[in-house]
Amino acid sequence: MRERPGRWGTIGGVTPTPTSSETGSPGRATVAGDVGGTGAHRDPDPVLAGAVELARAAAREEAGADGVGAHVGAQAEDDPAGAAVTHLFEAVLPGYAGWRWAVTVAWAGPGTPVTVSEVVLLPGPDALVAPDWVPWQQRVRAGDLGVGDLLPTAPDDPRLAPAYLASDDPAVEEVAREVGLGRLRVLSRHGRTLAAERWHRGDFGPRSEMARSAPATCGTCAFYLPLAGSLRAAFGACGNEYAPADGRVVHAEYGCGAHSEAEIDTSPSVPVAEVVYDDAVLDVEPLPAGVATPASAGTGPRNA
Repeated sequence: MRERPGRWGTIGGVTPTPTSSETGSPGRATVAGDVGGTGAHRDPDPVLAGAVELARAAAREEAGADGVGAHVGAQAEDDPAGAAVTHLFEAVLPGYAGWRWAVTVAWAGPGTPVTVSEVVLLPGPDALVAPDWVPWQQRVRAGDLGVGDLLPTAPDDPRLAPAYLASDDPAVEEVAREVGLGRLRVLSRHGRTLAAERWHRGDFGPRSEMARSAPATCGTCAFYLPLAGSLRAAFGACGNEYAPADGRVVHAEYGCGAHSEAEIDTSPSVPVAEVVYDDAVLDVEPLPAGVATPASAGTGPRNA
């Protein structure tokens, strides 16, 4: 009898562990004890369901005597004749909590021996598994590009358009019509919209902490250098070396304390009154007795 290959096949005598997408949902099998998928609703063959010890021995041969735990169930495989059943045993392995040894047994009918088809380690409903694999080009995020790294764009990148196509950006038109002399591709409307949205909600957008505390906006600053093309109405570059956004693209409603028209109030915070001499009221102080005043000295007899 030729052994029946497992659901995921066998390569070089090794049966690979299925990914989460193959088991039905991320991080868990289709149902508890479900290995064959559609066999979840079929009662297992009584003879094969009773071959627990045969399946346990096969699992121990693969995992060792201490690596196989209790029997947790038997599930009929997706076989029209019902001639295959998978027994599940708890995996007692470090780092594999919730995983199960799945041992598939089969036979050709009454009078034939029960044989072991395969032994694989599968994640159970509560098993800890790796997250779904994400292609490299989908994992790259802004800021990941380092010195010497290359990040090629896809030929069908929606952010770009061939330079020979007509554009709704007048500045792009100047280059787009120079077939063979200009750039091969330019930003499409979709690409410009993405850039504008990203800059608007960035650190140099109108809602940043710096912009909310600025005395005025960049649109009224002498250091503001507007961009060319359709983005000119809302974005420009900062040309003030003392500003935090120097050399960066800023929104016209962004602002900082280095605005060209910013003024500093040098008046004291506490008002100080000018010195005032009040001579409307005189204070009269009596002289001591015997002290002559200039007025009394002038009324006495003159010396010859």
